[in-house]
Amino acid sequence: MSSGQLRPLLLELERQSGSLRAQIEAAVAVHGTPLRWAITAVRQRPDQPPLLQIEAVVLSTGDHQQDGG
Repeated sequence: MSSGQLRPLLLELERQSGSLRAQIEAAVAVHGTPLRWAITAVRQRPDQPPLLQIEAVVLSTGDHQQDGG
């Protein structure tokens, strides 16, 4: 039985309407099982949704696809 690997993660998300928590958890889960996450910065932009910087730690088992961008 192989164990997972802890990986730090830094994401930038454009805020969408609806549940903020659900949006963040879905974005982090793409990279592995979320162990913790935090919003560490918010960048306001004129006439656009804010950009959120998310720092997380995920448990990666190799079952999750990584997005290159």
